[in-house]
Amino acid sequence: MKTLHKTSAAANHGTQSIERALRVLRELAARGEFGWRLSDLAARCEVDKGTVHRVLSCLVRERFVQQRAADKHYFPGPMLYELSLSLPGHAAFQQACERRMAKFAKQTEAIAWMILRSGNEYVCAVRQGSLELRGLMVHAGTRRPLFTSVGGIAILQTLPSLETENILTDNVQQEIAQRGDGRLGALRKMRERSQRHGFGVNLGDVVAGVHAFAVPVCGDHGRAVAAVCLTGLAEQFPEAQLPEIRRALEDVAVTVEQDARECLGTVMHAGLAADL
Repeated sequence: MKTLHKTSAAANHGTQSIERALRVLRELAARGEFGWRLSDLAARCEVDKGTVHRVLSCLVRERFVQQRAADKHYFPGPMLYELSLSLPGHAAFQQACERRMAKFAKQTEAIAWMILRSGNEYVCAVRQGSLELRGLMVHAGTRRPLFTSVGGIAILQTLPSLETENILTDNVQQEIAQRGDGRLGALRKMRERSQRHGFGVNLGDVVAGVHAFAVPVCGDHGRAVAAVCLTGLAEQFPEAQLPEIRRALEDVAVTVEQDARECLGTVMHAGLAADL
């Protein structure tokens, strides 16, 4: 019995170590442009600095992480890119979406972006357009709780109610832990407005003067695996134009779904989100 207990404890410890390493990698990838200081990364992961330093040291040796000499910030390493080369379908899908979003951004003179569902969060896959918008701090690789984005709301609208409730509970906890409760009222207003309209709608609810809209991109099971989003100034996209905005987004979403099936094949049947 003692041997079994020791074996079980060792297995749990090993699994915990892997989970910590993966959490560190996710957080690094979410801020790939800026990097992390050790102390800030440890606080974000809710793990003591000594443990995070040991994890980072191992990941640096294996080239999953790199450290910038000038300021000691940690960044994603080249091994992550090298491993991604084994997913050529995903690369082709990414390139197709970049072309779609670039064309949409040019047509609308706004910011067109696409997010992918990643568990209870989203990750920005593509952002196109040159319009400068105050408060839109989302770029390729950005990872945030689903309920903080109009695209995330569009994704949540396709999920069963119990799953949505569980995700929202998790997202609220994340928001409070990371930013406090100051935005909860604004985020609730965006969800309620979107619910009334049947797609993602943000009419300056989070950032005054900035309007955003989104529709889901669904897999063969009918659940959203991604969302196509459009963000611009209030004067560009007044509330009166909501029907036209929705139709334009849905037209793009249809082409993205077609690209996904062509590039990813059976992944769309299983659900792209499960692989992210």
